[in-house]
Amino acid sequence: MEEKKQQFDIELNRDVAQGTYANLAIISHSSSEFIVDFIRIMPGMPKAEVKSRIILTPEHAKRLLLALQDNVRRFEIDFGKINLPEGGPMAPMFPVDLEPQGQA
Repeated sequence: MEEKKQQFDIELNRDVAQGTYANLAIISHSSSEFIVDFIRIMPGMPKAEVKSRIILTPEHAKRLLLALQDNVRRFEIDFGKINLPEGGPMAPMFPVDLEPQGQA
């Protein structure tokens, strides 16, 4: 059987094209969906803010996983290995205590 490829236009409006910076993703799931919260944590700030929430079906979550793996592989071929902090891939990037530690 010959597979037909469907084409469609994707519109990227100006506000979305600017992007949103996030430095933490928290992923949870149920039997029917994956939820990815993208969060911005800033040192010295008492609260971290969820900047975006994406809800995916399990099939789309797996497609995203495979696409990310492929893109990381190609990135490392072009720019070198991405090194993760000691403690393994799930080690926190920041101390859990986000309270300011400096003195006035």
